[in-house]
Amino acid sequence: MNHTYVHGYNYRENRRLQDQAQTLTELLHSDTSYPDRSLVLEAGCGVGSQTVTLAKNSPGARFISVDISDESIAQAKDNIHAEGITNVTLQQGDIFHLPFAEHSFDHVFVCFVLEHLNNPVAALICLKSLIKRGGTITVIEGDHGSTYFYPDSEDANKAINCQIELQRQAGGNALIGRELFPLLIQAGFKECRVSPRMVYVDASKPELVEGFTRNTFTAMIEGVREKALNNGLIEESVFDNGIKALYRTTEADGVFCYTFFKACAGI
Repeated sequence: MNHTYVHGYNYRENRRLQDQAQTLTELLHSDTSYPDRSLVLEAGCGVGSQTVTLAKNSPGARFISVDISDESIAQAKDNIHAEGITNVTLQQGDIFHLPFAEHSFDHVFVCFVLEHLNNPVAALICLKSLIKRGGTITVIEGDHGSTYFYPDSEDANKAINCQIELQRQAGGNALIGRELFPLLIQAGFKECRVSPRMVYVDASKPELVEGFTRNTFTAMIEGVREKALNNGLIEESVFDNGIKALYRTTEADGVFCYTFFKACAGI
């Protein structure tokens, strides 16, 4: 299985993930909570950006959070410790080969993970086997095809498409948000419900201008500049103009929109 993380593992990416999580907490996680004494698997916890919110939302639940990257697990442990969280156990693990018995968990939570896998259905099937009857899975993914903004810019769209293409070449899918319903159904889940969560940003929402448009989305696109140029996907001037255009949307008359998709399903 391909597990390439197109954004890379570094301080800048860790900071971006934490900015993203803090900015989107209400939008994505206000309705995520688990009953006391539940055992919840967070598959692909990364640096613990979502873990902190999950644990705080459900202090009576217990979480086992896993990630394939030892570096990310180490950073997650630091983040969890800094927040004084005690209901999370962190460990390294591959979603396709997790060391847990079947039907071990009451619930599974997966956020921004499937987009990086070349066989998301296989991953969902693996996770499904770990859920107790009557349990649930929650999956959250973005969809770069949902991006639109004012002022519009052809160069900005070309820069965004570079990230989409690089993720495709790495075996992932940056457009996966729109596919959550069919993926879950194909994996055998039932009672699947998907809700779109649109981020709308204008100058009346300065916290989103800074936290999402600048520090989350534009920072992500800007971060693939070297790979995009090295792979011959775009001319340097076009990419740089595209980034300038994305930053232009953060000015007083600018608007930026992006949609995440949150799916919940049972077995």
